[in-house]
Amino acid sequence: PTSAQVSAVPQPGRFCYTVDNNVLTTEQRQFYEDNGYLLIKKLVSDEDIERFRKEFVRICKKEVTPPGAMIMKDESLRSQYGQSEKVVNKVQDFQEDRELFRYCTLPEVLKYVECFTGPNIMAMHTMLINKLPDSDKQTFLHPMHQDLHYFPFRPAARIVCSWTAMERADRDNGCLVVQPGTHKQSLKPHGYPNWKGKTNKLFHGLLEEDEKTPRVHLVMEKGDTVFFHPLLIHGSGINKTSGFRKSISCHFASSECYYIDVKNTTQEHLEKELVEMVRKKYDTTSVELRVRLAFKPFVTIQVSSLSQ
Repeated sequence: PTSAQVSAVPQPGRFCYTVDNNVLTTEQRQFYEDNGYLLIKKLVSDEDIERFRKEFVRICKKEVTPPGAMIMKDESLRSQYGQSEKVVNKVQDFQEDRELFRYCTLPEVLKYVECFTGPNIMAMHTMLINKLPDSDKQTFLHPMHQDLHYFPFRPAARIVCSWTAMERADRDNGCLVVQPGTHKQSLKPHGYPNWKGKTNKLFHGLLEEDEKTPRVHLVMEKGDTVFFHPLLIHGSGINKTSGFRKSISCHFASSECYYIDVKNTTQEHLEKELVEMVRKKYDTTSVELRVRLAFKPFVTIQVSSLSQ
């Protein structure tokens, strides 16, 4: 189900992963309950997507430099293409860019986010992904993983990702791949897959993967948006075309979520890797990572105030 029909009478207690309101149909809630994701067609307008695209290009050209944003590039292409979108594959943590952060406050997006988090919403993590053509090196193949691996806050059931296609996404250009129903499993150990040097920094994947678990390739058109649970196992393939596959996303959480200590958990080695990255970047030998600060919410959104 992908339509935005008004729901029938809510049935309290029947659903674990959505809250009672009048947005999702009973069929949509059951689909998310069973599968861990829900696709809504044409949710974000072409006009908004074009504005996001133009801002991304400005960032690539260094016409604007959002404070705190992480610009990830394929440095091997810089000599050929210079400062352009043909080099940048991701802008992460764009909360200080007013234009891109509009995505996190779009009423049509928050309308659905509220179905998973409740009315008091925190924007926790943002990305604009520009999957580059990659038929040979497979540099940007993203292994199957669970997003909760990167998040030191809980409960998982009150966290959701909103992921919008900025152009058609299909198997040729590396669309999202999901394993329906895996959101009901626990957080699994992650690490770097054994791909003989074809892995990106922090692109962790499942250390043990069940190849028998069915996969669904989410073919999406421009403006289509998928909402999915942070424990849902997913990834993306390579871009075998000569163009780009852009998407924009935000992980949202309920304001009732709380932080956890990752010591002695499957996430502990990720913390150590982040510490080492900071040491190298700032050329220091003394680093104490405050995970709570690294993942603090960008903004708390009250849906009721936006609708007025």
